[in-house]
Amino acid sequence: MNAVIDRLRRTTDLIVGEVDLRERLESGRPLRIKYGVDCTAPDLHLGHAVNLWMMRQLQDLGHRVVFLLGDLTTRVGDPTGRSETRPVLTPEQIDANAASFLEQVSLVLRTDPDVFEVRRNSEWYDAMPVAELLSLFAEVTQAQLMSRDMFRERVAAGREIAVHELVYPVLQGYDSFAMQSDLTIVGSDQLFNEQLGRHFQQRLGAPPQVVITTTITPGIDGRAKQSKSLDNYIGLTDSPRDKFGKLMSIPDSLVEAYGRVYTELPLETVAALADATGPAARDAKLRLAAAVVTRYHGAGVAKSELDAFRHTFSERSEPDEMPEVVVTGEVTTAFDLLRAVRPNDSNSALRRLLQQGAVTINGVRTDDPAAAVELGAGVVLKSGARTWHRITPQ
Repeated sequence: MNAVIDRLRRTTDLIVGEVDLRERLESGRPLRIKYGVDCTAPDLHLGHAVNLWMMRQLQDLGHRVVFLLGDLTTRVGDPTGRSETRPVLTPEQIDANAASFLEQVSLVLRTDPDVFEVRRNSEWYDAMPVAELLSLFAEVTQAQLMSRDMFRERVAAGREIAVHELVYPVLQGYDSFAMQSDLTIVGSDQLFNEQLGRHFQQRLGAPPQVVITTTITPGIDGRAKQSKSLDNYIGLTDSPRDKFGKLMSIPDSLVEAYGRVYTELPLETVAALADATGPAARDAKLRLAAAVVTRYHGAGVAKSELDAFRHTFSERSEPDEMPEVVVTGEVTTAFDLLRAVRPNDSNSALRRLLQQGAVTINGVRTDDPAAAVELGAGVVLKSGARTWHRITPQ
């Protein structure tokens, strides 16, 4: 069992109940691993996948991931990390987001019935009498809930806390009892809620779940954690080329953390990559990028992306193939052109690309959003270090 826990510890910050974890692993009984998500719009990135890969390791040993879709708690709204109340989604939005979650987690987790099970917490909450629900609330004190930093900060700032937000941690905690969770693997921001899970299990006569919190790394800018709003993340659904290119853009200081947390490279190899300086530092990032792409897409794809990167960026040449975008006559400025080829990026992200000098049109750098563009056949747009498009006017 030491080997299993040592492997998990590579990406672990804290284990609450490590003695219980060892005993349960040694028992030979398949563990029920709680993976609970609210059905908000999912855009999973490598940071989220740290937890998924730990669960996958346990699945490969015969343990079961119970994927809990918090359809009821999504209607309530998780206050975690938020200074304001979160908007509540419609049932249709919840169902669509749940389907997208399942699709994305299947990129890492095995979904065969022997090691994967899907539940919704509406199964028990929709059928729970009000008297029973009130009895759950009686198990938690106001002082316990107000011990959360986010609640104290909102009170200190004079911002309101809705009652349903105070209730949310109680509901998430009870989920652990209802689904008979043995283990949950979460980010540190969920530790309070999952500790309530242990609290409910103990109060209701069940063994308390083990809680593992995982390592959080900065985004590719080397500062805040990965976030879509900051455009500093590597998405699970990013193409192999985008994953490779984004990893090549990280600061040298992140090579050790990314190598340890996002790859399966031996730790001595990771240490050697982190120590590289000068031209060797670029080679270290090439090795890191190839390792990450191999994990998600296979060694053959990683080799192709490595060769393409060297050809395109080391030799400063255009790629042989690039996506083609058809644009209309309404596109008259550099900003319009960027918006046409990168419709999912925010306006601020597009302006940053221009301001940073990361946009060229037919090899000419453009930093003025209002710069006029003439769209002839075969115009080549480069936006960022790794994204090329061939423009065809309509």
